[in-house]
Amino acid sequence: MAAKSKDPTAALRAYAATYDDVTEGTSCSQTSFKAGKKAFLYVGPQGGRFKAMFKLKDSMPEAEELAEADPDRFQVGNTSWVTARFDAKKPLPKRIWKRWLDESYALAT
Repeated sequence: MAAKSKDPTAALRAYAATYDDVTEGTSCSQTSFKAGKKAFLYVGPQGGRFKAMFKLKDSMPEAEELAEADPDRFQVGNTSWVTARFDAKKPLPKRIWKRWLDESYALAT
């Protein structure tokens, strides 16, 4: 039997919780992180993988390029929310999620 995979969202969740005045809750079966009343991250399992949603502005061109190159993994919504899908074998790179998370939090504050 295969060993249980490490949760690839653990570091992202832990980092999100370090921002000032953040509350963690649930929205549509996903964990949500809010600054005040504005959400800046939704994260959780989805269809055998995991997803994270970030609100972006300055990083939107990068997100659009990633979505064009790998639409199964990245999706840009109409309201500046970007969805990234990943798993333990192919996690979301820290160099991306950390920047996107910082930006998403800044937009919420």
